[in-house]
Amino acid sequence: MIEVSMCSSSGSGEMSAEEERVLIRDIAISAEANSKEGDNFYLITQRWWQHWIEYVNQEQANNANDGFSLMENCDLVGSSKRPSSIDNSGLVYDATPEDSHVGTEIHDSLLEGRDYVLLPQEVWNQLYSWYGGGPTLARKVISSGLSQTDIAVEVYPLRLQLLVMPKSDRSTIRISKKETIGELHKRACEIFDLNSDQVCIWDYYGHRKHALMNDMDRTLDDANIQMDQDILVEVLNNVNGGLSASKGASKSCSAELSQGQTLTSPGGELDNTYGVTGVSTRGSSGGLTGLQNLGNTCFMNSAIQCLVHTPEFAKYFREDYHQEINWQNPLGMVGELAIAFGDLLRKLWAPGRTPVPPRQFKAKLARFAPQFSGYNQHDSQELLAFLLDGLHEDLNRVKHKPYIKSRDADGRPDEEVADEYWANHIARNDSIIVDVCQGQYKSTLVCPVCNKVSVTFDPFMYLSLPLQSTTTRSYTVTIFTFDGSTLPFPCVVTVPKQGRYRDLIHALNNSCSLKNDEELKLAEVQNHIFQRFLEDPLISLSTIKDDDHLAAYKIPKLLNKGILLRLLHRRQEREPNDTQATSRWKPYGTPLLSTISCDDLITRGDVQTVVHKMLSPFLKAGSSGHADITKSNKSLVASDVCHDQNSEGACSNHVSDSVTADGSGAKVSTLKLPLQLVDESNTCIDLSVGEEKAIKLSGSATTIIVYLDWSQELLDKYDIRSLENLPEVFKYGPVSKKARSEPLSLYTCLEAFLREEPLVPEDMWHCPQCNERRQASKKLDLWRLPEVLVIHLKRFSYSRSMKHKLETFVNFPIHDLDLTSYVANKNSTGRQLYELYALTNHYGGMGSGHYTAYIKLLDENRWYNFDDSHISLINEEDVKSSAAYVLFYRRVKTHNAISNGGRFGEGHSSSQK
Repeated sequence: MIEVSMCSSSGSGEMSAEEERVLIRDIAISAEANSKEGDNFYLITQRWWQHWIEYVNQEQANNANDGFSLMENCDLVGSSKRPSSIDNSGLVYDATPEDSHVGTEIHDSLLEGRDYVLLPQEVWNQLYSWYGGGPTLARKVISSGLSQTDIAVEVYPLRLQLLVMPKSDRSTIRISKKETIGELHKRACEIFDLNSDQVCIWDYYGHRKHALMNDMDRTLDDANIQMDQDILVEVLNNVNGGLSASKGASKSCSAELSQGQTLTSPGGELDNTYGVTGVSTRGSSGGLTGLQNLGNTCFMNSAIQCLVHTPEFAKYFREDYHQEINWQNPLGMVGELAIAFGDLLRKLWAPGRTPVPPRQFKAKLARFAPQFSGYNQHDSQELLAFLLDGLHEDLNRVKHKPYIKSRDADGRPDEEVADEYWANHIARNDSIIVDVCQGQYKSTLVCPVCNKVSVTFDPFMYLSLPLQSTTTRSYTVTIFTFDGSTLPFPCVVTVPKQGRYRDLIHALNNSCSLKNDEELKLAEVQNHIFQRFLEDPLISLSTIKDDDHLAAYKIPKLLNKGILLRLLHRRQEREPNDTQATSRWKPYGTPLLSTISCDDLITRGDVQTVVHKMLSPFLKAGSSGHADITKSNKSLVASDVCHDQNSEGACSNHVSDSVTADGSGAKVSTLKLPLQLVDESNTCIDLSVGEEKAIKLSGSATTIIVYLDWSQELLDKYDIRSLENLPEVFKYGPVSKKARSEPLSLYTCLEAFLREEPLVPEDMWHCPQCNERRQASKKLDLWRLPEVLVIHLKRFSYSRSMKHKLETFVNFPIHDLDLTSYVANKNSTGRQLYELYALTNHYGGMGSGHYTAYIKLLDENRWYNFDDSHISLINEEDVKSSAAYVLFYRRVKTHNAISNGGRFGEGHSSSQK
C-alpha cells in the first residue's frame, strides 16, 4: 500500500482541493498501473465521486485529466463546496434475509459509471481517511478472459443457495467464482456446523444432481457453477450429532427431498429473495414490464425485449407451445431454453408487473452458452443469434432429420432450384423461428480462372449489413529500395475496398514509378520477420487487417539465375530474471529484401557487398563503408536458430576488417559486417571471414536467409531508427463531427452487402470444372423474404490487436422499407414493404457502454424506451440515432402478396433487380 503524507503545503491540517486532486491522481495512476489478481478495489457511489471531482477541479475545469482514468467519465464542472462523508447507502439493500451469510448486499442492477466507480484500495483508503462514511464495499480482482491473462474486478461474486439434506436447512452465501470447491465445502460445513468428513456437495442446478463436487482444487468457474443456483449439501452419516444445530441457518424451510434427487423450494420462485420492488410500470397494459439489470446484462435485456414484443412470438409462447418442444434434438437444449424463454415472456406480458429479474433465464443461457456466463458486457447481436438458433432447435417440429443431397442447378430455372432448396431446408428445419424469421437468398459464385458459375439458394436468419459509405479503402505501405538509393518511406494508396492483391500491387507500382527491369515484392511483417508474401493476385484485400504492417521492396526482376536475399536484424537483449546477466540475440527491426545473382558461384564477399548496398542509406554522416575497426566483440550466447557448434566461428558476433585497395592503390580497411547465413541444414555460417569462400546452395534454392547482428559499435555508424517500426495499414483516429453527422442510407448498406466480392481464403470454393480450390467471386441476391426481417448494422470491427466502433448515423426507414427492387424472384408480384417495430441501441465504446431497446406497442401505436427496468414513452422522431444497432421489421401485408408456403403467409413479390 502506498504511504501518503497528510501534511498540507499551506501548513493547515486540511488539504486544499487542488492538493487532494493531485495526491489522489498520483496514487491512482500508480495503483492502476500495478493492479494484479487478488488486489482489492472499492465501490463508491457515482454521485459522491462526481461531487468530489467537481470540488477538486474548480480550478481545472478546462484542463485535461492528467492521465487520471477515474476522471474520464466525469463532467469537470467546478463546485466550491467540499463533499460530506462518503455515503454508499444507495448502493446496498436496507436489510439482509435471515437465512443469508452474504453480509452487506449491493443492488443487483448497478452499472459501473452510472451508479458506482471502482477505486483502487490506496485511493479508497486515502479518501476514507479524509471523509469517513461508508459502508465499505470491497471487491477482489480476479483473472478473466479465455486465456485467464486479463484481470477484472468481481463486483458480483457468485450467490449460491446451500440446501442441506436430510435436515432441509438452507442458507445463502457469496463466494468468488475463482474460489475452489474445497473452500465452498469448508464454508458449508462452518455455516451448518457439520463434520467435513461426513459431507459431500453436489452441483444441484435446477434441483437435479448434476455432478458430485469432489475435486477440491477445481475452481467454481471451471465447474460451471452459475449465479443463484443451488448447491446440495449432503450429510452422509447423520448419527451421533453429526448434524447438529445450524449456526444461524434458517429453520423455517419445509423443503423435502424426494429420492435424493428433487428439492421443492419453499416459497416458490426465488426471484425476489431480497425484496427488490423496482418501479411500477405505466398503467396495467401488458408488455410494459422491464427487466432488472443483474450486472452488465443490458445486452441480454434489450435483445429479449425485442423478441418478446415480436407479435408472432408473443402469441405463440403465451399459448400451449410445449407440444412442439423437441426433447430429443441433439442440436437443441432439451427444451430448457424454450421453456425458460417462454416463462420469461409470460411474466413480461402479465399486466401490472414490477420489473422482472431474469435470473433463471440467464442461468439457463449460461448453462448452454458459457460465453455469456458471468457479468461481463457482451454483444447483443451475438446473443440474439444464439437465442434464435437455440429456440429453433428446441422447437424444431422435425424429430428425425432426413439426409438430403442437393442437386446442381444444371441450367434449370432459378425458381425451380430455389423451391427445391427451400423444400429441402423445411424438411429438416421447421419451427416457429423458421416461420417468422428465416428467408432465402441466392448465392452466385464465379471461378476467377475458368469462369464456372455455381448457383445455390441458402437460408438466412438475419442480414448483417456493413456500414461503408465509400467503395474504396486506403492502405499505408512502407517502400524499401534494394540499391540503397533512398531511405524507406511510407506510401498511401487508395484501391477498391472489395479488390484483390493485384489492385494494391498495381497502385503501388504506379506510386513508386517502377522501372521495366524492377518488380515489387509485397510482404506482411510481424514480430520482425516476414509473416507472408502477398503474391497471389486473386486473393481478396479483405484478408489484410487494419493493424497489419506491410512493406514493399523494389528489387530487380528475378532472372533464371537469381535468388532472393532476406536480411533479418537482431540485437542483444538481456534475458528477464537472468541472474547471470547474459544476453541473447533477438529479432529486431524490419527485415530487408534484395536479389543476388548466381550466374557463377556466390561467395561470402558477394553477400557482404549486397548487404552494404542495402544499408548505405542508413549510414550516419561522417561514416562510410570503410573503417578501421580492429576491436572484436566478446563471444555471446548463440541464437536459437544456430545449432552447428562444430562450425568454426558459428554464431559468434564480431566485426572484422580486411585490407583492400581503393582507386588510388592505397590500402584501406573495409568494414566486414557480422553476418550469419543459415543454410538449408539450419547451420550458421559466419560471412565476416573468408570472403572468397563459395556458399553452397542446392539447385532448387530460391532464397537465402542472412542475419545481421547489430552490436553497439555498429549502431554507432548507422542510424536505423526508420527500421524499428512500420506504420499500420490503417490507423484509426477520432471520428470527426462531420463524419458522424453524415447520414448513411440503409439501402446503401444493403447494396454493399449484396455487391459482388471475392471470398476470404478460409472460404475458398472448390471449382468442379478446375478441380481446384479457388477464391471465387460471390454475389448475393434476396430471394425469399421472412415475415420478420432482422437487420444487424455492423458497428463493431475487429482486428488482431484492437476493436473499433463505428458511430455512423444510418438513416433507416421507420415506415415503408421497400425491398422490392432487391428481390431477384421473377415470380413475385407486388411490393415488398416492411415497417419498423423494434430496435436495440448501443451507447458508448467497445467492451463497455450500454444497451437499450426502442419498441413500438402495436395496439397503442406508441414507441417506448426500454432501459432495463425503466420504461418511458418516446416520440417516433427520436427513434433514429447513431446508436441504432439491430433493427426489427415486420412485413406490411399487401393485396398482391403471394404465399411462399410459410406458416404466416409470407408474400414474396418483386420485379427483377
